[in-house]
Amino acid sequence: MRTITISELRRVLQDIPSNPRVLVSGNFATPKALLQEFDSVIPSYTLHMLNAQLGIPNREGVTYESAFVGPGMRNSDRLNYLPSRLSLLPVLVRDHIIPDVVLLHTSSRRFDTVSLGTEVNILPAAIETVRARGGIVIAQANSNMPYTYGDSQIYENEIDFLLEIDEPLSEHHAGELSSIAREIGTKIADLVKDSSTLQMGIGAVPDAVLELLKSRTGLRIWTEMFSDGVLNLHKANALDGEVPITASFAFGSRELYDWLHLNRRVQMLRTEKTNDPSQIAKQARMTSVNAAMQVDLFDQANASRVGGRIYSGFGGSTDFIVGSLHSRGGHSFMALPSWHTNTDKSTIIPLVEGAITSFQHSFVVTENGVARCFGRSQSEQAENLINFAAHPRARAELAATGKAMGLL
Repeated sequence: MRTITISELRRVLQDIPSNPRVLVSGNFATPKALLQEFDSVIPSYTLHMLNAQLGIPNREGVTYESAFVGPGMRNSDRLNYLPSRLSLLPVLVRDHIIPDVVLLHTSSRRFDTVSLGTEVNILPAAIETVRARGGIVIAQANSNMPYTYGDSQIYENEIDFLLEIDEPLSEHHAGELSSIAREIGTKIADLVKDSSTLQMGIGAVPDAVLELLKSRTGLRIWTEMFSDGVLNLHKANALDGEVPITASFAFGSRELYDWLHLNRRVQMLRTEKTNDPSQIAKQARMTSVNAAMQVDLFDQANASRVGGRIYSGFGGSTDFIVGSLHSRGGHSFMALPSWHTNTDKSTIIPLVEGAITSFQHSFVVTENGVARCFGRSQSEQAENLINFAAHPRARAELAATGKAMGLL
């Protein structure tokens, strides 16, 4: 590894082949200064990021690529969406979408290592792939990035060039919980037992569930990502102190980042491990909570598309739904409000017409109630979705359609 300056970086970048694929730390760990310099030198390239946030380069010549689309890439005509479970995305990186360059956002050096900090995810696989294929790995070392343990620790000899550039980390602060989110969260929390293992997706309902679980004991965390809700469980002594918190990435407040720094209670692992359904299934009372935009009478969920156009992607929800269902005592919750206020339509619908994100959940939960799905016949499943999850305004029409479909 060689420590370089910005001017030296520009000379390094001039030797990169034309139109490279660059894979960059995503979510809230974007190395902004490093990516900005890369963009200023390379006229055209493919930018691969997970859940890219606003502020990334956005111009002709930059092609976006992602398996989980964030606000920075959403609705772009230059987006190539890759349908993939996150547990399988490292396979795509290794064999199909091979990067030429990897740009990392790391902690400051500690002995002969740096840490990937808040964003591990597919980065270890990307580093291994690009080094095996003769590409380059460049790191922006930032003293504001927490040093985390596990697969996040990267040795100096795995990095070609390092720039020491400090910048504030992007933060995420959960908004005020709506009455509907709190009602859904309450119904889910009531079904979560002590000593359960939790995976929470992104959104108001998962935030509400974590807030309402602070009175539990012995909870464990095996998840793709987490935010301040897990820190609050720690403060409330609701977590099992003998079992490490396992995740692949995190984002939240500055307080969360400070808590993560040199915290051996937290292990940040690569996506192939955290999202492996066989590993998820081994966790005690594995409980996954994810959100959807629509669920149909066959318990098929659309959590990826709006108006037929990609909005986000599979993410890790499919991995955790399968793993939770195979866990002894495990459950998979799919949560959503029963009515979409913007379109003035029911979110429980007869049949999802576009691509399906997931299917067969333990429970579908709205503010109206809990529809039990797993272990029920298709008729019982449809009846439960109509009677317990659907909005009262939609039930009569759903029942009539369900009969016409031969479900009821």
